[in-house]
Amino acid sequence: MRLDAAERKKLLARLKRAEGQIAAVRRMVEDDGYCVDVLLQIQAARGALGKAGQVVLRSHVEGCVTDAIAQGSEAEQQQKVDELMTVFGRYAGLGGT
Repeated sequence: MRLDAAERKKLLARLKRAEGQIAAVRRMVEDDGYCVDVLLQIQAARGALGKAGQVVLRSHVEGCVTDAIAQGSEAEQQQKVDELMTVFGRYAGLGGT
């Protein structure tokens, strides 16, 4: 993964935020919290993880994929395209293998 120090710091902060939100969900369930509050906290955690995923995906596209297209063999280029299609399918909730 190609992240500069500032991007890495932001990504780690997002992941820590998601960890905190997931811990809050666990505590709410343990304490028999109100369902709507639990659902809202789950959505907040999903949002934080989604943003973190976008950062990682951008890094992959800007680094690995760009390099393969610019410098890789035809087989490497095709492999990266296939890999991206799988990731996009999973990330978008469209299935994929």
